[in-house]
Amino acid sequence: MKHTLSVLVEDEAGVLTRIAGLFARRGFNIESLAVGPAEQVGVSRITMVVPGDDKIIEQLTKQLYKLINVLKVQDITEIPCVERELMLLKVNAASGTRSEIIELAQIFRARVVDIGDDTLTLEVVGDPGKMVAIVQVLNRFGIKEIARTGKLAMTRESGVNTEFLKSLEAKV
Repeated sequence: MKHTLSVLVEDEAGVLTRIAGLFARRGFNIESLAVGPAEQVGVSRITMVVPGDDKIIEQLTKQLYKLINVLKVQDITEIPCVERELMLLKVNAASGTRSEIIELAQIFRARVVDIGDDTLTLEVVGDPGKMVAIVQVLNRFGIKEIARTGKLAMTRESGVNTEFLKSLEAKV
């Protein structure tokens, strides 16, 4: 199972290296990683997606707390969250297919951010499922390049679990 961890750390040089080293020494992979300033000056939030069962994640959490600059570790996998990713996607777009690609991009609320002679570069923001879906749809045109951020996640104050709501919609 994949777990999403939200880690608050002091904004000090080498913190990310120590965290990555901790995972590497124990043979754990980080599938997604996003780092940026948090709401408090001098504190950064690291959002990472890590495969493993509950016992492994509990062990990793304890190990993370042993690092000096780690302030808080939270496994937000089962907590209702808002999740987003950003992807830039460069697609082959000959003059005959350009309008079709733009129409498909609009369905996914993607924005055209660059136009070349034979390519379109799209900006896509959304949940990880949306990223997979647009890549599948545009694959037939030929994808030249993809740049993708790691997953960002923040717990919902409303407590609304959108994954639960999606599952209800699927049954209807």
